[in-house]
Amino acid sequence: MPWIKKKEWEAAIREKRVTYDIYAELPEDGQRYEVLDGALELMSGPSLVHQMLGGKLHLITQSCSSAYFILLAPLDVILSPRNVAQPDVIFIHRSRTDIMTMRGIEGAPDLVVEVLSPGSRHRDKVRKLDIYGRHGVQEYWILDPVARTLERYEQEGDRLTLIALFEGEDRVVSEKLPCISFALSELFAEEQIGRLLAGG
Repeated sequence: MPWIKKKEWEAAIREKRVTYDIYAELPEDGQRYEVLDGALELMSGPSLVHQMLGGKLHLITQSCSSAYFILLAPLDVILSPRNVAQPDVIFIHRSRTDIMTMRGIEGAPDLVVEVLSPGSRHRDKVRKLDIYGRHGVQEYWILDPVARTLERYEQEGDRLTLIALFEGEDRVVSEKLPCISFALSELFAEEQIGRLLAGG
């Protein structure tokens, strides 16, 4: 009976033991959620700058499209039954299409990118950094629109370690993804992005 299922997932949410199956059964309410270590997390709507930077990054990295599928949120990345994330940009090597299913990405992408929002800083820089590392994500980028920096982390053992901090005119490169090479400033070259970041 539907009311029994509702009681089950309401209890799971309260007790922070949400799984992908419970998450997939939640009624559509127009909101975006992630499941982090069994806790259902409401995601705030992306800002205009957030959307513009994600789109710009997608365009700038098209040099990788022959080797990688480059995907944009919202898309479920199912790392485990209790960890379902929605990174802003996702890279999957074309030799690993077995992790691409009708449900989303089932396994660790080669690269995930998060664009920081005011409400996502701790989640992206602490919680998701730990979760992505534990589940074998090979490379993780954190793009900070306010500081205009990009942090690049790589998998070492079972954790992600900061390898490089790019700022200003630095050229963003990756040993793991040699197809990537662009000036960080290209992401912020759009006049409208600068105006919005300046509070205009």
